Amino acid sequence: MMKRYDSYKDSGVEWIGEVPEHWQQQKLKYLARVQPSNVDKKSYDTEQPTLLCNYVDVYKNEFIVANMSFMEATATPEEIDKFRVDEGDVLVTKDSESADDIAVPAYVKDSLEGVTCGYHLTQIKPDKEKLLGGYLFRLFQAPRYNNQFRVFANGVTRYGLSIYYFENAIIPLPPIDEQSAIANFLDDKTSQIDSLIQRKHQMIALLEEEKAAIINEAVTKGLNPDAPMKDSGIEWLGMVPAHWEVKKLKYTAHINPPKSNKLKEVSNEEAVTFLPMEKVSTDGKVDISLKRPIGEVLSGFTFFQEHDVILAKITPCFENGKGAHLNNLGSDFGFGSTEFHVLRPKENVLVGKYLYYITRTHRFKNLGEAGMTGSAGQKRVPTEFLSNYLLAYPATLKEQEEIVKHIQSAHDKIDAIVTKALSEIQLLQEYRTALISEAVMGKIDVRDYQPEPITSTALA
Repeated sequence: MMKRYDSYKDSGVEWIGEVPEHWQQQKLKYLARVQPSNVDKKSYDTEQPTLLCNYVDVYKNEFIVANMSFMEATATPEEIDKFRVDEGDVLVTKDSESADDIAVPAYVKDSLEGVTCGYHLTQIKPDKEKLLGGYLFRLFQAPRYNNQFRVFANGVTRYGLSIYYFENAIIPLPPIDEQSAIANFLDDKTSQIDSLIQRKHQMIALLEEEKAAIINEAVTKGLNPDAPMKDSGIEWLGMVPAHWEVKKLKYTAHINPPKSNKLKEVSNEEAVTFLPMEKVSTDGKVDISLKRPIGEVLSGFTFFQEHDVILAKITPCFENGKGAHLNNLGSDFGFGSTEFHVLRPKENVLVGKYLYYITRTHRFKNLGEAGMTGSAGQKRVPTEFLSNYLLAYPATLKEQEEIVKHIQSAHDKIDAIVTKALSEIQLLQEYRTALISEAVMGKIDVRDYQPEPITSTALA
């Protein structure tokens, strides 16, 4: 538990609140040179070449460092001199499509050569005798402080902050050595937190790979390791259980079947589930909340019904695994994007969920991707690939259902671990945000801080 300062005073500024007694406060324009850049990413023959630190560089990176790949552009000699990016600068986004996503800061950590600050950014060059960029950067990261800029942002479809709001922002100002202590404390703590978060993300990625491996093993080898095996006759599939069938998909499922005759008996006003691509996840989940009258979707959309398997046909949705077994469609049938293929298992041949798991295997995805046709960016998995895809499957529905239960049970256990890890990541992110706010707003005293690892007690 970090200690507080001995005494506080009211800053007189709503979004700052109380600050330590010995802190001062000052408008940013008296502590730094503040300038919005007007250097765009176009190149002109009449200008000099330069590297451009642009909006995306700042928005996606906390720190601007020398090994980043900067865009090549041009600028006038005066612009190159005025907007030169120097170590210790703070670059802040001044424009956004959303008012709640503006004034995002990045700190220039390295000495850069030939890099110019680009358009849509405000460049802040602190007077290092009064204000340290590392402290200012963390101040802009603190939600309580940064919220003022969200309030001041003007616009309708695009929001912007004029130089006035940056220049006149009130800065809570500790002594310079204390600014350094706060910046160092936060660099140490956020680095530790980021490492913990990264390790948890790596663990989640490994668990997702394990889920895929469980599917691959179960739908190609079965559950009995002692079962007699036979050569499948397919080079990439190898040996399969001797009692399994090996057939083309078109003999086990109807591919993109026609609309049901039952639709003729249904009123055009009746609402059915409608699935655009974004309503289908990459892990088999489906959002069935969107309903549309049958009359609006009967023509020009993909038809499917309860228990069908759908999968995206277009890149990159296919490669990403967008697809589902429709076992909870919310209506007997539905419609969706024309970029879905529909597979309907033949009765007494395939269990729907088993077929879905077939489409989740690495081999299915890899061969499907290799067989795509069409131009770049618009490639699709053709129906012919699905028709001729060779799959191995147990001859009995009972064994297929046992395999489905095995996969689902194993996945449920892994999902529980993933859910816990995601919850821990959220907790770490909240702790990170709170720590920044408390340090830069003087709620904790870090002057005597000695580096130490983060403990579970700190997160409680």
